[in-house]
Amino acid sequence: MLRTLMNYFGYYVNDERGQGLVEYALIIVLIAIVVIAALTLTGTSVSAIFESIADSLGL
Repeated sequence: MLRTLMNYFGYYVNDERGQGLVEYALIIVLIAIVVIAALTLTGTSVSAIFESIADSLGL
């Protein structure tokens, strides 16, 4: 009985089918963190540039 359980759980521990999906999810999360940090740091200067363009266009 114990050997059957060990074989059953051993199969799922060694199964690597979902590994690629997890890696892609981690990459997407890291990219999102970098984008959010970049927008947070440059948000005010980008806003000022758009406001100056809008003023130049008379909007």
